[in-house]
Amino acid sequence: MPELPEVEVVRRGLADHVVGRRFLSVQVHGARVARRHIAGPVDLVARLTGLGVHEASRRGKYLWLRLDGDQALVVHLGMSGQMLVEPPDAPREKHAHAIFDLDDGLQLRFVDQRTFGGLQLVDLVPDEVGATLEDAPRLVPSVITHIAPDPLEAAFEQEAVVRAMRRRRTQIKRALLDQSLVSGIGNIYADEALWRAKLHGERATDRLPLATLRGVLDEAAAVMTAALGHGGTSFDALYVNVNGASGYFERSLEAYGREGRPCRRCGTLIVRESFMNRSSFSCPHCQPRPRYRGLD
Repeated sequence: MPELPEVEVVRRGLADHVVGRRFLSVQVHGARVARRHIAGPVDLVARLTGLGVHEASRRGKYLWLRLDGDQALVVHLGMSGQMLVEPPDAPREKHAHAIFDLDDGLQLRFVDQRTFGGLQLVDLVPDEVGATLEDAPRLVPSVITHIAPDPLEAAFEQEAVVRAMRRRRTQIKRALLDQSLVSGIGNIYADEALWRAKLHGERATDRLPLATLRGVLDEAAAVMTAALGHGGTSFDALYVNVNGASGYFERSLEAYGREGRPCRRCGTLIVRESFMNRSSFSCPHCQPRPRYRGLD
């Protein structure tokens, strides 16, 4: 599924093309796209119609539009969700589950082939876990108040995250994927950060020096920033930005998806291992497996 850089690319596209616009009309096709909106698709359409869009925001992999009345349209991209801005006469995508007619004559379309994503209208509430900015708490959707700030947002407090990691008897990759500790780092960028930091994902956080934990968080921020510069990572045509263009950071990945190919640092072949029902990719020379493995 899209990770922080891919979601940020979509957010920037929405900020450029949708913020400042108004929803003149809204269509929702099928109930699945609105399954997280408890009142159902009819209520979602009625409440969204006529609202203005004031901001496109993100925390980690969570994306939302700030609307009139301190409301948020939370967009769950799932495995294949796309937010496309197109002229109304553009061919309708087969899996276009929601269509918003904007007041500038364009349409915003939510397209989701695998239907794991969806839309949800909720209230904005004061942030419970992020730092306050400009002496006022940031407003976030009520459904994500438990999600920790990500390494690329102003509310991120690295030292607090480092201390929390040290207190837990867990593995470093598990900690990087724990959205209650730090959000936005998914499987791809966790593997890339660990490769850059020369750490195996099973290293125990309570046995790692504080400087090492800071370093891997720095590497996570650095690799995701680099991915942003390339438009994110696209492995197929399902992840695109609002203009339908794919990212190309996949060409720059050092570990993820490179099983059997030489490590660009030492030449040892990259290996793939099973991890939390996923795949982990690492260099067995640069990232040796630890004798002691951290456990939750």
